[in-house]
Amino acid sequence: MASFPFFQVDAFTDTPLNGNPCAIVLDADSLTREQMQTIAREQNLSETAFILHSEKADVRARYFTPAEEIPLAGHPTIAAIHLLAETKRIPLTSPVTAITLELEAGIISVTIVTSSEKQNRIAMTQLKPQFLSLLPPERAVSAFGLPPKDLIPGKPVQVVSTGTPQLMVPVRDETCLRRIQVNATSLLQLRDEFKFFSAHLFTVNGSETFARHFASPPDVFEDPFTGSATGGMGAYLWHYNLIQKPFFVANQGKWMHRPGQALVTVMGPRNNIKAVEVAGQAVTVITGTLRI
Repeated sequence: MASFPFFQVDAFTDTPLNGNPCAIVLDADSLTREQMQTIAREQNLSETAFILHSEKADVRARYFTPAEEIPLAGHPTIAAIHLLAETKRIPLTSPVTAITLELEAGIISVTIVTSSEKQNRIAMTQLKPQFLSLLPPERAVSAFGLPPKDLIPGKPVQVVSTGTPQLMVPVRDETCLRRIQVNATSLLQLRDEFKFFSAHLFTVNGSETFARHFASPPDVFEDPFTGSATGGMGAYLWHYNLIQKPFFVANQGKWMHRPGQALVTVMGPRNNIKAVEVAGQAVTVITGTLRI
């Protein structure tokens, strides 16, 4: 029987039992892909992170949902880097520490801003956004039990990727978000046809956004806070002129009683976005040993 350091960290919050929980397994180099998938299924969280050594970057991570491996994810990145700093596996020698992180999607940069008064702030720079498939608006919105009038007029329903393809569905206000009733069969059909991982529905209120995020079973149905989709949403909002400045506060998890928050900065002009930075805090809530 092998043993591995095991933790659970709540990401995009500085308050335990809020934000999005992530299971993290350290020293995971000896685990096979099949073992990682089985462990993620056992945890049954949105994602489980496995930390490995890297020959290309400062550290390597692999992220698994209960159903599959995904190339890039936000809340496991914030959670994992928080943990590595907290356990002193990443030395914090200055107020801002920059590292490189190898993911299946590629190598990204991450910064850790230290604070003596509150949790460190961790910022991940996601990949250059890709604006992918356009979906028929009426068909897309019907998968969430909403009428077409709930969409923001004149804005597309589109798959956007900053490392993981996510469906972007802009709605008029928070009332629309509250009314969502997902048809899982319709969502799965859209996912298979238009090649996205999960769906992000959101609205804008000044310099803040509010969102809900849904995946197809057997993955966790609704995600408390989704960092990768928040990056894609930021690119969408800036590209389609839905925000006046390239930075905003993203809120998610409100109706799940697990509120989370991120600071988002879009880099580059509207028609040629270079990258999106998503920043948040995290707090460790479980420390233990995984034995398999």
